[in-house]
Amino acid sequence: MDNGFRNNGSNEYCDLDALKKGGKNPGRDGGKKGLFISGVIVGMAGSLVILLAVYLGGRIQNLVEQRELGLSGVKFSEDSAISAETVKKLQLLEETIDKYFYLREVPDEELENGIYKGMLDALDDPYSEYYTAEELNDLMSETEGIYYGIGAYVSLDEETSLPRISGVIDGTPAQEADLRDNDLIYEIDGVSTYGLTLTEAVNLIKGEEDTEVTLTVIREGESDYLTFVVPRRRVESPTVNYEMLDNHMAYIQITEFDDVTVDQFTDAMATMRGSGMEGLILDLRANPGGNLTAVVSIARALLPKGLIVYTEDKSGRRDEYTCDGRREIDVPLVVLVDMNSASASEILAGAIQDYGIGTLVGTTTFGKGIVQQIIPFSDGSAVKVTISSYYTPKGRNIHGTGIEPDVVCEFDGEAYYDEENPVDNQLEKAKEVLRELMEAND
Repeated sequence: MDNGFRNNGSNEYCDLDALKKGGKNPGRDGGKKGLFISGVIVGMAGSLVILLAVYLGGRIQNLVEQRELGLSGVKFSEDSAISAETVKKLQLLEETIDKYFYLREVPDEELENGIYKGMLDALDDPYSEYYTAEELNDLMSETEGIYYGIGAYVSLDEETSLPRISGVIDGTPAQEADLRDNDLIYEIDGVSTYGLTLTEAVNLIKGEEDTEVTLTVIREGESDYLTFVVPRRRVESPTVNYEMLDNHMAYIQITEFDDVTVDQFTDAMATMRGSGMEGLILDLRANPGGNLTAVVSIARALLPKGLIVYTEDKSGRRDEYTCDGRREIDVPLVVLVDMNSASASEILAGAIQDYGIGTLVGTTTFGKGIVQQIIPFSDGSAVKVTISSYYTPKGRNIHGTGIEPDVVCEFDGEAYYDEENPVDNQLEKAKEVLRELMEAND
């Protein structure tokens, strides 16, 4: 969550002409309130993250030990990028910085972390990243749903290399300041964000409670930059919101898939069934994904017996996640999706579409069909690396293409932000489709 900006690690933008409108989600009070959360956890953004047991990072750790002990007698693998020559060059670079760099004194720890981050940057994968021990600790604590910040979610836009606000939490400083989905963050406290990694951008945004951060943003339809001074404070981030609409239509919104989401969704379903649910609108708009275990558990409360999703790694190994079908949904289902629905939310939407148990309404999803894994090291640091692709039950890999909805409905931003009569046109379309399904089901 990085003190207020949770992120899915999935995209970046800059050119106004390249911007696209994204969908909006109502909170408990319907269309007027928007809990449009598009961020999972720091650097996962958009990302499907599988947290594994501790794995010792031998290569990086050995490099540190070799430098401390000297290079005499050290054997380097012939197929490794780390050799005696590269270590010598790193020492030469450090000496050059010490001798000539003028702007400030750079602590050894920053240079060391820069080496590790640079190796991950060389992968040219926006989802692979190095975390210091402090960054990893922040990352793990974010799944608890409480953090300090401004209450917005951020991802990286791949087209423009700028951080993009992909969700704003209802009742937070970000909403009060009128930050909006798809605002591109051009500067943070006067510092350009172009070329920053997601974690670097988030680290600039985060800070102590009761302080302020100044964001300069690019917004579609505006002729000039917009500047917002936003306070930081404690933010509670529910991942599931629900309410009973007219005509026995239930509405459940999942904003992300965290550890706490499964219990929240279970409670929501029980409440809606107890309130006479005869049809369900499941809102996955601006949901960047999150924990694989969480989305699989929720899928098991909706899908028929069979495959939910499977993954394949670089060696061709296949891991399957299945459902026993004992809790298959028994009422008509409509699923809302948009360009910010990514990763785990695409797993759920894709499975529902493959089995034909629900109708997808909205716009094409983000298209993140790859899996990341966090690998901790013995010194408390970690890396997040892309380890596999995932596939829907029918074998679709949606990476780079997304999932096409069954009923296309573009988001009407002007109607949604109308102060006198705000209307969520995508939600209204979902109600229309669900009403037809319920009538046909009678």
